[in-house]
Amino acid sequence: MPTSHKPLPDWRRQRARALRGDATDAEACLWYYLRARRLGGLKFRRQHPMPPYILDFYCETARLAVELDGSQHGEKADGRRTLRLEAQGVMVLRFWNDQMLKQTASVLEEIYRVATERQRALDPDASPGSGE
Repeated sequence: MPTSHKPLPDWRRQRARALRGDATDAEACLWYYLRARRLGGLKFRRQHPMPPYILDFYCETARLAVELDGSQHGEKADGRRTLRLEAQGVMVLRFWNDQMLKQTASVLEEIYRVATERQRALDPDASPGSGE
């Protein structure tokens, strides 16, 4: 699935880089399982810029964002963010930090299930975990 990428402003690239270095315990835990295609061969990026947002985790082939929410998140703002991303064709899965840390297996199962279903829907000829 071809995508067009506009050059990112330096401040946005620097912000994403800073967030990668300042991960919460829940983000570090999830990244351990997502990095290097460990979850069924799916490629995820962390702190991926998608203006005007920076997504916690993003799988381009599934057009799937995974967000981990903690006390810093507001329900209204998260709702608006989700609606804007969905309008761009990106599905958003949200989990609480506590849920990621205490129910890791079920969170990973849900991410894998949704990502592979979306991959098949977006590109029926692709095998799960293939591509980008």
